[in-house]
Amino acid sequence: MVTTKEHYEAYPYPERDPADESRRLITGSPSHPLEIDHYLFGGHRDWTQPLRALVAGGGTGDGLIQLAALLAQAGRPYRITYLDLSSAARAVAEARAKARNLTDITFLSGSLLDAADHGPFDYIDCCGVLHHLPDPAAGFAALRAALAPGGGMGFMVYAPYGRSGVYPLQEAFGGLLEGLPPQERLVRARRIVEALPDGHPFRCNPNLSDHHASDAGFYDLLLHGQDRPFDVAQLDEVLTRTGWRLLSHTTPALYDLARITEVPEGMNPLLAMQIAEKLRGTIRMHVAYAVPGDDARRPAQAKDRSLIPHLKGIGARAMAQAVAQGKPIPVREGSVSAKLALPKPTAPLIAGIDGRRRLSDIAQALRLDPLTFGTRWAQIEKELTAWGLLLYSDLLR
Repeated sequence: MVTTKEHYEAYPYPERDPADESRRLITGSPSHPLEIDHYLFGGHRDWTQPLRALVAGGGTGDGLIQLAALLAQAGRPYRITYLDLSSAARAVAEARAKARNLTDITFLSGSLLDAADHGPFDYIDCCGVLHHLPDPAAGFAALRAALAPGGGMGFMVYAPYGRSGVYPLQEAFGGLLEGLPPQERLVRARRIVEALPDGHPFRCNPNLSDHHASDAGFYDLLLHGQDRPFDVAQLDEVLTRTGWRLLSHTTPALYDLARITEVPEGMNPLLAMQIAEKLRGTIRMHVAYAVPGDDARRPAQAKDRSLIPHLKGIGARAMAQAVAQGKPIPVREGSVSAKLALPKPTAPLIAGIDGRRRLSDIAQALRLDPLTFGTRWAQIEKELTAWGLLLYSDLLR
């Protein structure tokens, strides 16, 4: 069997060209500083203090570069440790950081199972790694041991239903191509996939695209030698067992059964999420934030009027204009789409979002009494936070 290390030495993932750093910054979830503040620090992290972060299994550097570049743009200090088994992937990540002149990053080659040796950390990023470990629980536990008091983790693990068709092919290729070098495995597997019948579950799954993007994407999706998905219940179990608690998914709306169908009275919230995942059927990965199991903190909420709101992925002016005209706000997460309808009176509040004004500043500028402002803002918060579009953070203040 090709080991995970051999895999990523041959095909560092995701495939990235450091020359592209001059043209664009890849952003996403988790590990956007605004998200980190919103979910883990109540929207009030003291950004004058360096963020001690670990990027565990950093690959070619998407999470690392996003975090360091956005903190650098905001003029905020950080000390980031990058850790990965693959020297080839590390070389790409280092070249990307150099292209952006990002400093205060320590690059290490090694296993995330040794994370505590390099900590403690205020924030841990671990995306697309834990599900590739022989014992994922050992990875969750090792990262928990590396966490500083008051810190938290942003992570991504694969989910089963949106990846239908992947695992039968992985098993088939594992048996058929055993003993072959990675390059030959890729050539033969591509030939087989091209000939799959139209009714094959993999060919019928519109949620998958990595195999079209690059050789590295194809290999990571279909030729990985160690890959297991987690459904909602399995994820909850492993987090609990290893000392973590799921704080929030970055797109809670996907797991909200009430947005799909009527919820029986008194249904257990975890069971409701499990059913929502099955009814959605398209969730390919769980992207979320976690805190220690005995930590009762919650994501930032507008009952704190000193919070500073930010919109992610859409401009405040464009959204406010649409709302003022009575137009719905289209949102899309993977293959799931929705239209958000906000009342027209909320438009001026949305227009006041600039990443620097506090909620109290917006209310004062509009001369709204606390009750009226609170009622209107609650409508905004309910809809936008559910889709990860509204975040609270002092990052730019």
